Parts: sequence; C-alpha cells; structure tokens
Amino acid sequence: MIFRNPSGAPELACNACGCRWFDRTTDECYECGEPVPAEQVEAFTRAVEEWQARRASPAVPTSGRTGGA
Repeated sequence: MIFRNPSGAPELACNACGCRWFDRTTDECYECGEPVPAEQVEAFTRAVEEWQARRASPAVPTSGRTGGA
C-alpha cells in the first residue's frame, strides 16, 4: 500500500501488516516476511518520481492575480 507522509511524500507499506521496513535485497517485509509485489514496487517508484517532479516545478499562482499596484 502507498500512503503519504506529513510532507506529502509517498511511502510504501506492507499490505499484510502495514510495516514500512523492507529488505531491499529480497523485496520482503522485515516484520512479517511478506513479499512486495513487483507491481507495487513499480507503482511506488512512479509515485516518488511524480512527487519529485511536482516539488521541482515552480509554484503556480492560484489566485489569478498578477500583482502590482
């Protein structure tokens, strides 16, 4: 499962127990040993890339005002 931490960054958690710690060499949860499906790893990677792209792009004004006097 993918969720957002308080800063808005995606985090990956185990579907079986909710743990957020994984052995990256075996792609298994440290808590319960459940394997992380490849599809979930890919979805998490995309979510991180999208989050990083949003952070890198300049802020878009939401008020529609251009400023000035």
